[in-house]
Amino acid sequence: MMTEHDDEPVRGLPARLPAGEKILWQGAPDWRVLARDACHVRKVALYFAVLMLWRVAEGVNAGADAMAIAIDVGGLLPFAVASIGLLLGLARLAARTTLYTVTNRRVVMRIGVAISVSINIPFARIETVAMQPLHDGLGNIALALGDGERIAYLHLWPHARPWRVGRPQPLLRGIADAVAVAETLSRAISATMPASATQAAAGRTPVADSHESSPLATAA
Repeated sequence: MMTEHDDEPVRGLPARLPAGEKILWQGAPDWRVLARDACHVRKVALYFAVLMLWRVAEGVNAGADAMAIAIDVGGLLPFAVASIGLLLGLARLAARTTLYTVTNRRVVMRIGVAISVSINIPFARIETVAMQPLHDGLGNIALALGDGERIAYLHLWPHARPWRVGRPQPLLRGIADAVAVAETLSRAISATMPASATQAAAGRTPVADSHESSPLATAA
């Protein structure tokens, strides 16, 4: 079965790599992380659970019998199932159509469910890289762009760092072996720095210490 990405000249990239550029890593987000953190499935489920309990309490206080309460609460069930199912489906589609690529010169994000777009982020435009560990080796890697560099939050979502609407940060969300990927990206960026900048960065704290002053820091 053909897909819209079958005609990519290089998987995950809009064009062939220029001479001297090579792919260091490619990966996609875990759909469960997208469902939980971007689509907020747990919060939606909790909302409907609280709403159902509220209906039960109202029925009990009103003296309604168990059957009437069950019918009242059951009326909410289709809406809960539909809402959660829709969000889970969106998370799966987003994960399936997303591919993150790190080369020795840039980060490329192929994203979009209905319309696929490729966002190219040269290392020169990246100000800092922040890694947030999650669980089971998964993690998020946020890219803070330099002054004057801006990508619309809505264009990035769900691949945008939360609460950074004014100055959106691209986010490699829910990727496997995130620490190793972050270290690979940090080394690649350092390798493109001018000699003076590389020497200045050499004395900074390593990744594992997760200080904000380091070239690669843990996200808040």
